[in-house]
Amino acid sequence: MGNNLHKVNKILNSEKYKEYIKKNNECEMDREFCKHDINHFLDVARIAYIISLEKGLNYSKEVIYAIAILHDIGRWMQYEKGIPHEEASYILAQDLLKEVGFSEGEENLILQAILSHRKDGEDELNSIIYKSDKLSRKCFACNAEVKCNWSEDKKNFNIVY
Repeated sequence: MGNNLHKVNKILNSEKYKEYIKKNNECEMDREFCKHDINHFLDVARIAYIISLEKGLNYSKEVIYAIAILHDIGRWMQYEKGIPHEEASYILAQDLLKEVGFSEGEENLILQAILSHRKDGEDELNSIIYKSDKLSRKCFACNAEVKCNWSEDKKNFNIVY
């Protein structure tokens, strides 16, 4: 099986990206609720890709995975500087995307999805990312679920993907 995630893997192995992951992990070391780490990013990627395939959509695997691994990468900036994480992630993702050679169209699609991932219904791709972000959460197995401030309709109590 060929690997068609060359650009995504370049991001994952870049020193900048590794530093952002490390900062997220440090900021959330004592976090009781869902963490914004590589496991979450890959869960979002895989769920979003499955949804895209099931719907017969034409989004590339590489674009979906890039959105997923970058959508919360600026979470540490929210903790440290008060910048909403979708805006911080958008800012940090710009250089990473340019460095690995995404086309301008792909960059725009990825960046828009990162910026809009907290809103459902912006467009089809954003809706998939929003849904995947929620479905990736394992509320059904979370020890902190009763303390979580997510509304019941956002909590994920079932395995769907």
